[in-house]
Amino acid sequence: MAFQIKKDRKESENKTIRFPLELIDRINMALVGSEVSFSSFVIQACIYALDNMDNNDVNENNS
Repeated sequence: MAFQIKKDRKESENKTIRFPLELIDRINMALVGSEVSFSSFVIQACIYALDNMDNNDVNENNS
């Protein structure tokens, strides 16, 4: 399943995270003309990563 950027607003909580400048630039370039916020993109990317992660990867990292 390919990652698709969607418009979506839900209840949220503020978190602070540091991104490498190159990654910020790449994300901003991907969002040009999409009417999707940086935060919305990051949330969707995290959900996509978690939904497509092998469960063994999660369990091995928590050990």
